[in-house]
Amino acid sequence: MADVQPPPLRSLDDFLLGSVRFAVPDVRDLDRWNNRIINNLLYYQSNYFLSGLAFLLLVGYFQPFQLFVGGTVVALLFLGFVWAAENQAPIRRFRRNHPLISVLAILVASYLFLSVLGGVAVFLFGIAFPMLMVLIHASMRLRSLKNKLENKLEIIGLKRTPMGLLLEAFGQEQEAGS
Repeated sequence: MADVQPPPLRSLDDFLLGSVRFAVPDVRDLDRWNNRIINNLLYYQSNYFLSGLAFLLLVGYFQPFQLFVGGTVVALLFLGFVWAAENQAPIRRFRRNHPLISVLAILVASYLFLSVLGGVAVFLFGIAFPMLMVLIHASMRLRSLKNKLENKLEIIGLKRTPMGLLLEAFGQEQEAGS
């Protein structure tokens, strides 16, 4: 993990303004489209991270409490799901031994979740919208010679980046080389 280095921030002209370098992908050739997305994710990862963070900060500026409540609820739901998955037998025993408390707990949790649903929506929008923009940009941005060279360095292991590790964890490292 010590040899992981973030790639440089690409220029605004390279990232967005060079409109000649955008094209709609051929949806009939999914391998080529997947290759374009993976290589653009590797090349523009610093720009994508900064754009997503800026959008999240913008949402946080206009809806700070809703974003905080939504993030807290999503984190608690995730942690609750992980805990429940690890402790299935004790939960089943508790439900069987204390049915009234179980039903009341479900009703209270449902009420609390519905009361903070607006915050959850704000938080999920703050996360999902930048991801959608990244996917659209990575799909439509054509690769330059510099992009191809940087990606080859990542593939042969001379350079390790956070996005490269993430794609490797998802099993996409072989596709990045094609």
